[in-house]
Amino acid sequence: MAQFVKKDDDRDEEAEYSPFLGIEKGAVLQDARVFNDPQLDSRRCSQVITKLLYLLNQGETFTKVEATEVFFAVTKLFQSKDIGLRRMVYLIIKELSPSSDEVIIVTSSLMKDMNSKTDVYRANAIRVLCRITDGTLLTQIERYLKQAIVDKNPVVASAALVSGIHLLQTNPEIVKRWSNEVQEAVQSRAALVQFHALALLHQIRQNDRLAVSKLVTSLTRGTVRSPLAQCLLIRYASQVIRESSMNNQSGDRPFYDYLEGCLRHKAEMVIFEAARAITELNGVTSRELTPAITVLQLFLSSSKPVLRFAAVRTLNKVAMTHPMAVTNCNIDMESLISDQNRSIATLAITSLLKTGNESGVDRLMKQITNFMSDIADEFKIVVVDAIRSLCLKFPLKYRSLMNFLSNILREEGGFEYKKAIVDSIVILIRDIPDAKESGLLHLCEFIEDCEFTYLSTQILHFLGVEGPKTSDPSKYIRYIYNRVILENATVRASAVSTLAKFGAMVDSLKPRIFILLRRCLYDNDDEVRDRATLYLNTLGGDGSVVETEKDVKDFLFGSLDIPLVNLETSLKNYEPTEEHFDISSVPKEVKSQPLAEKKSAGKKPTALGAPPAAPTSTVDAYEKLLSSIPEFSTFGQLFKSSAPVELTEAETEYAVNVVKHIFDKHVVFQYNCTNTIPEQLLENVVVVVDASEAEEFAEVATKPLKALPYDTPGQTFVAFEKPEGVPAVGRFSNVLKFIVKEVDPSTGEAEEDGVEDEYQLEDSEIVAADYMLKVGVSNFRNAWESLGPDFERIDEYGLGPRESLSEAVNAVVNLLGMQPCEGTEVVAANSRSHSCLLSGVYIGNVKVLVRLSFGVDSSKEVAMKLAVRSEDESVSDAIHEIVAN
Repeated sequence: MAQFVKKDDDRDEEAEYSPFLGIEKGAVLQDARVFNDPQLDSRRCSQVITKLLYLLNQGETFTKVEATEVFFAVTKLFQSKDIGLRRMVYLIIKELSPSSDEVIIVTSSLMKDMNSKTDVYRANAIRVLCRITDGTLLTQIERYLKQAIVDKNPVVASAALVSGIHLLQTNPEIVKRWSNEVQEAVQSRAALVQFHALALLHQIRQNDRLAVSKLVTSLTRGTVRSPLAQCLLIRYASQVIRESSMNNQSGDRPFYDYLEGCLRHKAEMVIFEAARAITELNGVTSRELTPAITVLQLFLSSSKPVLRFAAVRTLNKVAMTHPMAVTNCNIDMESLISDQNRSIATLAITSLLKTGNESGVDRLMKQITNFMSDIADEFKIVVVDAIRSLCLKFPLKYRSLMNFLSNILREEGGFEYKKAIVDSIVILIRDIPDAKESGLLHLCEFIEDCEFTYLSTQILHFLGVEGPKTSDPSKYIRYIYNRVILENATVRASAVSTLAKFGAMVDSLKPRIFILLRRCLYDNDDEVRDRATLYLNTLGGDGSVVETEKDVKDFLFGSLDIPLVNLETSLKNYEPTEEHFDISSVPKEVKSQPLAEKKSAGKKPTALGAPPAAPTSTVDAYEKLLSSIPEFSTFGQLFKSSAPVELTEAETEYAVNVVKHIFDKHVVFQYNCTNTIPEQLLENVVVVVDASEAEEFAEVATKPLKALPYDTPGQTFVAFEKPEGVPAVGRFSNVLKFIVKEVDPSTGEAEEDGVEDEYQLEDSEIVAADYMLKVGVSNFRNAWESLGPDFERIDEYGLGPRESLSEAVNAVVNLLGMQPCEGTEVVAANSRSHSCLLSGVYIGNVKVLVRLSFGVDSSKEVAMKLAVRSEDESVSDAIHEIVAN
């Protein structure tokens, strides 16, 4: 069965040896014939079942025939009196999950075992029966299960209770009838029985808040002896506290005294569970935290690693919201920096970085320096993030913290680790003005030996923005030009762009930059040569590319307000003619995946009606479609078309979705319809729209669909007029009206006479986001500064309680309908604050940028600061009105 291999004593690490190495399903199924032997070999049968269980748990699939043969062979093993083999039989029957017609064969044997005098048989038979039986058989054995719940043997009682927990998912009505027996089991002296009984009783009552509250009230008076059950009770008490705090404004906390009392329990698991529960209470005060912090501090010096880890992890979470409450534990946590468990050490360091004071920063940095070389990159990234936060908290300490980041940047490490350090240095440069010059020099020194192309190009790009603004820009030129000489083509091209930015911003450096750019004309890469030629013409001022100094800076530093995907598609579709390529023809909206592409194959047709999204742009396709309809040809240029919104449920008789086309003075609803009934032809198809809840809209045109055969998509349109340039909103109810004609399946001919019919559709809405195009910017900081503060509007808003900060961010992004920039829509786990950058173009082709700053308190109340810059004062005000309303 096992393969024995001689171990090499010289190996540093011993290899793991598996007794199942090389076993195959076919060979094991062949061995299973041993179950049919007249004289059963219990040991050999157990070994074969072990192999079968191994294969099943490794994901091996048995065919129906193979599973049935094994099952019938296993049932013969009930003849054996060997206890060990019987337990293996129970396991394999559970794993094989026999079908209902096969279950009958073993039911009698299992029921016999369930009433056996051997307790091990009884417990396992209960588990197996409850796993493989359906509701019909369950009613027959319910009486036995109730008796088992209150059985004197704790193994049998626990088996029945655990089976009840599983059965509650499939047969809740039956299990709920066991409440009296389960309540009796809660009073059991056996620790596991009390634990399982409490878990089952809570699940039975979990949908009744009052019942749960009464259960917790009765049990907190001291009837629970099992530490495991006590931990469960603490969790249930915490749940009652959370729910009562939502409805109770007085500030009283029921069961808080119980939680505090559990901190003096003799079992460590109960003490920790109570301490953790107190720290996670909504709106917990420093006074309430103090006893919990005290016991967690004692755990920090425990000899058990699991206690030290649990305590430091909990304190780490508390430090995010109540750093001052954790400061008393700093001395104990400092001793954990040298802990052999690296997870404990990392949590201790990050906690110290969150709670430490300014005077202790230097000492802490010395301790961390020795620690960093001993941990994996994933832990290092956590430490780097904590150091960045500490530096922003104590900006006067930027020198020591920046030096630390610079030193670890030159050490060995993977891409994600190095990126985290570079990102941290960039943030410190932006947010701490005094750190700019030293930070830029550290980045310059790093790219001398940087092995990651992406990081090199990002640093060069950042250097081109910030470097010219320093007191001595010339000192960075050497580092940049070295990249032109020594690096790969991608980095060389990026370095050429950075040199040009220095030349545009610093007049005294322009002659030197010209010389360096001319040298780049002889590079062996096309991209490098092309960039050098372009920038020489641009900076030379001969008018071949740009005309004024402002144009030069806009060209070099301005953001590309066109999605690169759209630009690529337009360039691929461009056919060389006498007319040059016009970049203004590239759609600015970020294209979303059409609904039709999201539907899996085999489902009903979605019938978008519009031409496919590729290779032609979706916006272009809609514009051509609408301009070809006389009723809409005078509406002017199409501003935006929405993604299709389904107005019918899946698998209904008619499939209808709507696309909203936004013009300056009009809105056109395009209803894409599909008839999914083969025996019907629909004629004179039209959608009747009721705009009584959209007072600013007036219907001006309708274009019906003459005929809608089976499975052939068609479109009908309804147009509304609205105030010019105004982002009017409203709700529209829709009814599909048509004439139904029966179709002869044999001939495909439709009857002459038809019947008028109608079909209720879902409502459609025009919302504020419909007047905003998702248009990204390549460099948000430059775009923000270029708009200037003239039309900037800043205000603060309360968003109320939210499940998470991520939910609040998504809600605001969806409300405004703007494009998140630089990945800022992603919120880090457990984060208490977040900044999000948004970009877009408002109706009237007005560029808009938004900075959102979120914060959440301990009661999950979210506050938001909204800063808007745009090219029009009224648009900045409109964005604030959208959020305020």
